[in-house]
Amino acid sequence: MKIADLVQSADWKTEKHVPVVEAPDSVKAGEKFTVQVSVGKEIAHPNTTEHHIRYIKLFFKPEGGKFAYLLGSYEFAAHGESVEGPNKGPAFSEPAATAAVKLNGPGTLVAESYCNIHGLWEGSKEIKVEG
Repeated sequence: MKIADLVQSADWKTEKHVPVVEAPDSVKAGEKFTVQVSVGKEIAHPNTTEHHIRYIKLFFKPEGGKFAYLLGSYEFAAHGESVEGPNKGPAFSEPAATAAVKLNGPGTLVAESYCNIHGLWEGSKEIKVEG
């Protein structure tokens, strides 16, 4: 079995587990830009002690390249846990993060998310890089 066999994907407008990558369609080489990754953009994902998104990882796969590069790893650790019981805690981490990125060439931004109940999910966005 391979990791790829465990990862699910779908349209983020119809599936609440898919990580959404928001970034410009095109950027200038070497210039900083912002990438937003989140889960539950169109359909909210539960954020409870029992059912939540644990992490999102953001990768970049250069066009024509063999390997992907990890840009960031974002852990969401608070889901309402408390000594008073599930979902009674004072804090909930929402599954969203922002990264500042510079690219030297075109490729694909790929996000992976992990739901503690429904496993691994992926989403992606191609990005062009000008001069």
